[in-house]
Amino acid sequence: MSRIGKKPINIPSGVTVDVSAHGTVTVKGPKGTLTQDVNPDIQVKVEGSEIVVSRPTESKRHKSLHGLYRSLINNMVIGVSTGYKKDLELVGVGYKASNQGQVLELSLGYSHSIFMALPNEISLKTETPKGKNPLITLEGIDKELIGQVAAKIRSLRKVEPYKGKGVRFVGEQVRRKAGKTAGKK
Repeated sequence: MSRIGKKPINIPSGVTVDVSAHGTVTVKGPKGTLTQDVNPDIQVKVEGSEIVVSRPTESKRHKSLHGLYRSLINNMVIGVSTGYKKDLELVGVGYKASNQGQVLELSLGYSHSIFMALPNEISLKTETPKGKNPLITLEGIDKELIGQVAAKIRSLRKVEPYKGKGVRFVGEQVRRKAGKTAGKK
């Protein structure tokens, strides 16, 4: 059995899980509702306060789908109960971040400002503490969507290895390189 796939998912209080006949899992919780279509080969059952995911055969495809859908359903349960949060920081002189509603405005050292419209499922907060780097905070219930948006923001100015300037996740370790050294004559 898949090590991840065979672990049952605990359903916290206040969260309800519905599995339809045609393989759609709906998770409702205090923060919202998420749905996921599941491959017809994979079976999802709600047993008491646990969700059990099972597969029909030991083929490589079924093994990989087993762990995948268990992880996706677990992420949905965590999302609707506690939610997800990603923090990004802008490292560099003159780098700024501000927002008007769901539109993020970034100044990342280019000749122009970058405007990025974010989906309504994500709540956006920007702050610029005095003497520190500007911070962007993304919060929501869909782990995949938050990760995708955070990766897109990060890709606008990736961290470079010489000075460490760019957009990075808070707590991310950046591999630094030594600069040029003068050669002997």
